[in-house]
Amino acid sequence: MTERLRILISAYACSPYKGSEPGVGWGFVSELAKFHDLWVIVEEEKFRADIEQYLNENPELGKHVRFYFIQKLRNRWLRKLWPPSYYWYYRRWHQDAYRLAQQLHTRVRFDLTHQLTMVGFREPGYLWKLGIPFVWGPIGGMGLFPWKFLPVMGMYGACYYLGYNLLNWLHTHFLERPRQAASSAASGFANGLITATPENRDGAVKYWGCASTVVTEVGLPREPLLQIRERMSGEPLRLVWTGSHTPGKALNIALLALSRVSVNVNWELHILGTGQQTSAWKKYAHKLGVSARCYFYGWMPREQALDVMQNAHGMLITSLRDLTSSVTVEALALGLPIVCLDHCGFAEVVDETCGVKIPVTTPSEVVVAIARAIEQLAQDEGKRQELARGALQRARHFSWEEKARLVDQIYRAKVGDPPLSRQMNHESAARA
Repeated sequence: MTERLRILISAYACSPYKGSEPGVGWGFVSELAKFHDLWVIVEEEKFRADIEQYLNENPELGKHVRFYFIQKLRNRWLRKLWPPSYYWYYRRWHQDAYRLAQQLHTRVRFDLTHQLTMVGFREPGYLWKLGIPFVWGPIGGMGLFPWKFLPVMGMYGACYYLGYNLLNWLHTHFLERPRQAASSAASGFANGLITATPENRDGAVKYWGCASTVVTEVGLPREPLLQIRERMSGEPLRLVWTGSHTPGKALNIALLALSRVSVNVNWELHILGTGQQTSAWKKYAHKLGVSARCYFYGWMPREQALDVMQNAHGMLITSLRDLTSSVTVEALALGLPIVCLDHCGFAEVVDETCGVKIPVTTPSEVVVAIARAIEQLAQDEGKRQELARGALQRARHFSWEEKARLVDQIYRAKVGDPPLSRQMNHESAARA
């Protein structure tokens, strides 16, 4: 039997009942526990109750995972006035986590440490300073918002993403701790730097001079369906779009594209989620003359949202700044062909077997290309079904089990075989 390693993981966000970052943390931790013994440091206020509830109901996991909780200090008024102040308190949490890590390492003598969540590259924590093999990632957030699309974001969105691009340029070039952590992860027996997307893989080379392994940060939440849903004769092509209603998700581009679809195509767009742009997007749909075929559901519990998706024939993703939203793999698991932009994490997940990727060129060209892709799905049911079957197959590549196997390989290569720490212990015992 392969030897289990003793691994210390920093997973600020980790919950069995939440999606996004907490779901990323839980997906990796729960699967990696099948391979190794884990000590996991998690933020207390948001995630302790979830984890303790799950462990009470599923005590088997507790045999191989020990959770430690640290409260993050918060100043919600200050964050409203100056949102980047979040990072001051987030960094302090990592400093507290490092002090706890030092205490635990004195007792346990870990084989390896892993900085897991949050996924953003700006805050790598301090576990790399323990002086033992270190893995960091998946990391993301290094890319820029496409400059040519700023004018279609509205005044607020354009200002926001202009500032985002300037900050990202400064941070990728001049933040020192991420560079040091990446160098620590990339050195040693093997490379332990993990990036979430090809865009971030290229960024790690460009800004830090470090190679990395791409492992998509989101995983498959359920087994794929066994068969696809056929579209009956005369049935409208039902498309679904989901996400927070913020400028960068760019539903307005999807709405404009649908207004350019041939009048012979019978389509519907089912829109999940809510946010600051909801009212503006409803007005825009009315202005374009497509509101009668656009159904806004607002926020829905996850299972209800998945029911809406399961009744669709395809998925539209128009996000212009993202990693790989979990809805991408959920759509594949439901047999939905995906029409998306060819960048961010979608470029890694979606291929020609399961969807259509639109080059990010100019807003006008993207609108035309999305419209043509929708027409193809609507007019060629055989091709749509072929992509739907491909989606079910593609989904299996993103199971948490498969991701854990990839990370396990990185762990074992990083520590050497047998682990370096145990080699040293055995050599010391032999000399004694």
